[in-house]
Amino acid sequence: MYMPADFEVTDEALLHGLMERFGFATLVTVEDGRPLVSHLPLLLDRTAGEHGTLLGHMARANHQWESFAQSEALAIFQGEHGYVSPSWYETHPSVPTWNYLVIHAHGPARIVEGEGRTREILAALIARHERGFEAPWTMELPEPYLHSMVRGIVAFEMPLTRLEGKFKLSQNRPRRDQLRVIATLAASADPADQALAAAMRTVLGGEAE
Repeated sequence: MYMPADFEVTDEALLHGLMERFGFATLVTVEDGRPLVSHLPLLLDRTAGEHGTLLGHMARANHQWESFAQSEALAIFQGEHGYVSPSWYETHPSVPTWNYLVIHAHGPARIVEGEGRTREILAALIARHERGFEAPWTMELPEPYLHSMVRGIVAFEMPLTRLEGKFKLSQNRPRRDQLRVIATLAASADPADQALAAAMRTVLGGEAE
């Protein structure tokens, strides 16, 4: 990933936090020289491996899992993002840009053997996304049905060997321009713009004037 120094993030706790907030990732592998891509919910286990381990599953009919032995896998996590107009700056001349937060997580994807471990991964994913609900759903299903569903997927673990974090949030602009971008995004009626303003405040610090 192209990485200007202004935008590089190496704080692993910060990167892990974004991966947990935006857990629907893009998984990329290579088979016979061509990329294979799936969009999957992934669960981060911070305690496993050097940089954490991702847990997930895909349909057995999705043959991307057959490529795991051929290449390293890449999981891409996309955070808040949005358009930035040069009309918001004090400094001119300027051009439009796009602010965003993204993480590239690298590592080998390994197929999980055994239905017991597969069920553990499913239960952990469900618990993560059901938490906070008044009546969280659990995998209390008829055993023949659950068994047939589990047979239809392939679970995997991905111990991370490298994390690349890029938070492009106007760090290369003068402070007055940063504050004006934050203020304009925060005043937008679009919740995505407001979320990007909040992310910029968190990374850059300070309040818009």
